[in-house]
Amino acid sequence: MRNHSKFLTNKKQDVLYSSEEMHLGNMIDGQVSVSNNKSSQPSLNLKKNNLLYKVSLSPDGNQSVDKKLTTNILEYTNTFIDYRVFKHSFTDDLPATEVYIPWQGTGEQTTLLSATSGFLAPHKMTCHKLIVRTPAIDTVATDIIFGIRKIDSGDTAIDSVCTYDATSNWVSNTNFTINQSDWTASPTIEAGELAGISINADDTNIVTSEKHFHITSVWRTEVTI
Repeated sequence: MRNHSKFLTNKKQDVLYSSEEMHLGNMIDGQVSVSNNKSSQPSLNLKKNNLLYKVSLSPDGNQSVDKKLTTNILEYTNTFIDYRVFKHSFTDDLPATEVYIPWQGTGEQTTLLSATSGFLAPHKMTCHKLIVRTPAIDTVATDIIFGIRKIDSGDTAIDSVCTYDATSNWVSNTNFTINQSDWTASPTIEAGELAGISINADDTNIVTSEKHFHITSVWRTEVTI
């Protein structure tokens, strides 16, 4: 074993390429290897002082990081994707007509063209989830239709993007979530469109007095620099 280790240490490294997944157990200290395991992206590997250093290789500029990425300065020069959170909580008795929940403030509106009910999207946005906490409910067997609406630049017509019909018995002071896949169509707003979220209850008695509805939306946002 000692002679074998000495041979490996002194041996000139003729072959860098390996079809195996490299790890500490199959490399010697100081060895550099390119791993091209079929189940993962090719990587450049270095074993040094019993630690394995690894960098993924890319043929097209798309790069992946296995774990946490830490940097002092992070600057995007083209496009990046992240998730933006908005608060839409409001106080109302929820009439049996379509109302638009606020992007700011606490009052719902009957039109998307209000200063608080419309959000002018600077980037392409897709609703990842809409989280709703109900107040104390007076009539539990009530349908509530949630909608995502938009107005294009250059006109005032309100277009329907998608809807979600919440048809369950409501439970007071309880959260429920509308996920991206729950909507009737993709809940996507393009850059430059005025976006709105509406609520339409089919019974005015779901709450018989003004109560607090807590709503938060999470949007997958494609930011273009």
